[in-house]
Amino acid sequence: MLRVAEDLPYADKEDPRNWLDIAALVRQIRAWDLDVVDFQLFRGFRARDPAYLRSIKALCQQCGLPIGFLGVGRGFVGVEQIDGRPEGVALPQAERRRRIAEVKEGIDLAAFMGAPLVRLFGGGIPAAAVDRRVLWQDAIGSFQEVCDYAAGKGVFVGLHNHAPVIAPTGDDILKILRDVNRENFTFILDTGWWQGSPGAAPSGAEDPAVDFYDFMEQTAPHATYVRAKIYKIDRGREEWLDYERIVEILRQVDFNGNMSIVFEGQGNAVSDLEAIGLAVDYLRGLLA
Repeated sequence: MLRVAEDLPYADKEDPRNWLDIAALVRQIRAWDLDVVDFQLFRGFRARDPAYLRSIKALCQQCGLPIGFLGVGRGFVGVEQIDGRPEGVALPQAERRRRIAEVKEGIDLAAFMGAPLVRLFGGGIPAAAVDRRVLWQDAIGSFQEVCDYAAGKGVFVGLHNHAPVIAPTGDDILKILRDVNRENFTFILDTGWWQGSPGAAPSGAEDPAVDFYDFMEQTAPHATYVRAKIYKIDRGREEWLDYERIVEILRQVDFNGNMSIVFEGQGNAVSDLEAIGLAVDYLRGLLA
């Protein structure tokens, strides 16, 4: 199934003035004749009260759009810039508990709104990080706690390969999945956020020494969701990522889950909405 992610347009995503109203987003996704909608809490939401959230759930129902997941949280490892490079640091205990509580709130809302899944960030930790073993254990323990809470609500927890610190390798993701070891812990494969990928590089330049498509091959057997990043598509074909290769990787593992269109526009000569429309046509053609 194809759908569009919750966090568009790309420009300065952390500025609320750039967020699309959730109701407008739902209607636009219906106009593109897509299948599912995902939300990032609480980006684009007008309120948090139950009556408003029920109205959004009702609109999705009217549009025939199930809610695929709710994105929540900031990850369970702190990050600081040291000599211009991101470095993992331990979260103070009070902050770690706040982040866990934030995820549990998202799990409660997922159950309330009928979403089967919440999305959480997880990535790599630099090998040279101080107390790396402690950082890893804190993150794993936090994932386990929220998974156990989610299991009681009938909700799955999706690990999204997106850095709180650095972009991961395939080995990083497999180790997180293995160490957390919970039946309701699954994997959301992001095509653009791997070590060596252009989307994870400040310059937007692919690292020729790293074949990040290999990381997708490693982890695709565990993926139940895909976030398809779109950067440069004004000529009708994504230019930063090789989707012919990515789709073949997914076919090889018989992937049959949802595929999100996640627009992070880079110098397109068309509007954001036109670019997303091109992405819809492009990916539909590849998946046909």
